[in-house]
Amino acid sequence: MKIGVLKETRPNEKRVAVTPKIANDFQDKGFNILVEKDAGLASAFDNASYEKAGAKIVSKETIFKDADVVVKINPLDDDEIAQLQNGQVVISMVYHRLQPELVKKIAEKGVSLFSMDAIPRISRAQNMDVLSSQSNLAGYKAVILGADQMTKIFPLMMTAAGTITPAKVLIYGVGVAGLQAIATAKRLGAVVEATDVRPETKEQAESLGAKFISVENDNENVSEGGYAKEQTAEFLQKQKEAVNKSLFDADLVVTTALVQGAKAPVLIKEDQIKQMKRGAVIVDMAVEKGGNVELSEPDKTVEKYGVTIIGKTNLPSTLATNASELYAKNLYNFITFMADKDQFHYDMDEEITKNTLLAKGGKVLMQE
Repeated sequence: MKIGVLKETRPNEKRVAVTPKIANDFQDKGFNILVEKDAGLASAFDNASYEKAGAKIVSKETIFKDADVVVKINPLDDDEIAQLQNGQVVISMVYHRLQPELVKKIAEKGVSLFSMDAIPRISRAQNMDVLSSQSNLAGYKAVILGADQMTKIFPLMMTAAGTITPAKVLIYGVGVAGLQAIATAKRLGAVVEATDVRPETKEQAESLGAKFISVENDNENVSEGGYAKEQTAEFLQKQKEAVNKSLFDADLVVTTALVQGAKAPVLIKEDQIKQMKRGAVIVDMAVEKGGNVELSEPDKTVEKYGVTIIGKTNLPSTLATNASELYAKNLYNFITFMADKDQFHYDMDEEITKNTLLAKGGKVLMQE
């Protein structure tokens, strides 16, 4: 089979779905790799590095004409969908719960559509989990962005002129991104606190050196498939009250809370921001999905009531080389699990296939 690697079209997207090393690995398995010209440049992979790895540099039109499998990071745009050929396989992140019409449009082209963001969070699929690999990098970068905007340093520093006390960092959400944010802030010398609706995350946060702020929850069903579920207004109010003391004392706050297939919960409201320390910084990692912070704005850094609020979307793209390397390895593990060099094996009783295959033979298979 021929795998075609498209150049990303999303504004400011620097990642690429397949790196030269993974292109070489695919070819060792018997696949042929076609790469759109300059697809890897923004990730520091030039055309020559792909050719050296045995891939063929071609035009976008050639990929749609000749490739059996078309791979990308972000969902296909309308121009790309129009060029799809009946029988092709498309693999990318799709976010199908948020845009079912896109799935329908692609299905109508008679292609098989797999969504990398629908990988189930089970142990044998961990090496395919792009949401985890990309969130890991995003959690790191969020702390670095916050540190850059702060007017203080993170670590304790003893000088002849006096002692500088360590910065205080508060992390909302102890998933993959939150855990990496905790680890990064601790490595930089900060005092770290964290909170999450899932009580099982307490041990994980504390193992990295963070103090966990527990909030009593009457609802036992707080997570699904590894993600936090939407919580009641009563619980969110209790969480707000429990965390406020730490919030008002924090130098840096990083919010990471997402709910699969729904708008991100608002965890920090304007009235709370008014009571935060002047000079404090908030990094809202959920800004692309509606935001955890009431006053955050996508791809803007704003100052409100003396607090700097960073709303940076697509943080993994700011670390494009590493993000591409991890995504490409996830993709390689997924494709070599689902297919051999000649064909895909559609086992609908298999959990990974059942979760990720959204369309086949002109029909939409899954939209929930």
